[in-house]
Amino acid sequence: MDWVLYILTVGVAAMWVGRLFVLSLMDKFLPPLTPSKESVSNLPSMSMIVAAKDEAANIETCVRSLTKQDYPGLEVICVDDRSDDATPQILDRLAHELDGFRYLRIKELPDGWFGKNHAMHHAVADATGEWLCFTDADCEFLSPHVLATALAKARDLNADFLSILPSHKAESFWERVIQPACSAVMMLWFNPLSVNRGKVAYANGAFMLMKRSCYDAFGGHAAVKTELNEDIAFARRARDAGQDLKVQLGRGLYTVRMYSDVRQMWRGWTRIFVGSFPNAFRIALALFVIAYFSVFPWLVAAGALLAGQTWGWQAPSLLAMAVVSLIFQIAAMSVFYRLSAVPMRFGLVYPLGGLVACGTLINALYCALGGGRVKWRGTTYRDGAVESKSTPALTGAAKSVEPPLTVASADASNR
Repeated sequence: MDWVLYILTVGVAAMWVGRLFVLSLMDKFLPPLTPSKESVSNLPSMSMIVAAKDEAANIETCVRSLTKQDYPGLEVICVDDRSDDATPQILDRLAHELDGFRYLRIKELPDGWFGKNHAMHHAVADATGEWLCFTDADCEFLSPHVLATALAKARDLNADFLSILPSHKAESFWERVIQPACSAVMMLWFNPLSVNRGKVAYANGAFMLMKRSCYDAFGGHAAVKTELNEDIAFARRARDAGQDLKVQLGRGLYTVRMYSDVRQMWRGWTRIFVGSFPNAFRIALALFVIAYFSVFPWLVAAGALLAGQTWGWQAPSLLAMAVVSLIFQIAAMSVFYRLSAVPMRFGLVYPLGGLVACGTLINALYCALGGGRVKWRGTTYRDGAVESKSTPALTGAAKSVEPPLTVASADASNR
């Protein structure tokens, strides 16, 4: 038994050494894309699309950063998905203030659709661009050259579909601990290098740039109407449709603050894990791998300290190997935290984040097995269907509108 524990601990140490090596050379393997002032002539038309549900705290910052892009003729469309807060009023004010910006308001969710997919489906139908770029309401573009830079990169790669990974905007202690730890679960299974080699399919919904012909080829949002994570579903369908998919690291392009408190992170990452992995078995496998590599060496170290006399002479060797494993674990995760735009020192508390990631995976597994519900933005999902949904109280100009959505734009208001 002692030899089995020793071999398993050596395996953990070897894995973390390998991860540290790969992460240390990530800038060489996949150089991050940084903003540059590209030529803005002869560019194809582009539509920038963002969905918002109860995003009063974020939506104005997001929209203003999108309308500051130097991309010629850019149209920016925001679709409000049944918000209960001040999001519609903010969008209405921005639509009368900002050129090239308009918004749609979804007032109800029909059966057979998940909320964001239904909202985005309407926005794409309203868009006119040859290229479509999707982002989230909690994102902020940091440079006016983001879209021109991204399109130039897509052309260099001959990509029909380019997804750029975000830098995390983490302001609280728990965000800085948990966000990179849970992101690491995704990167373990959806490594960007593997994506670009065609081995796996992955995209991050915070930034998805694609040709409209690519969107049409895999069926768009109508093809993923009941997917919790439409981004990964997009990636899989695009690759199956023969479209060239690429993933790129970004630096200085845009940030995202996904969740601001532990409760949001718990619910949000449960939703992501349920939607990202194809079945309960894969979630269970992810849980096993993360627990083995992240928690197991701590258990061995504790066991060697507490049961030294029982284990005899093997205890010091086990303790030494467990400590080596933990040193490389913290070193590797410190590099990953830096790549996630979080200070490296928070890698020291990765074990805490790893425990939360394991707990979230357990919750996701429970939901995937039908024992729980995924609740997000006022809508409850269970067994791949909407169990309950919120209906906003319409206010202001939208109150008297009968169709399922309303439209406002700066251009319309200025005529």
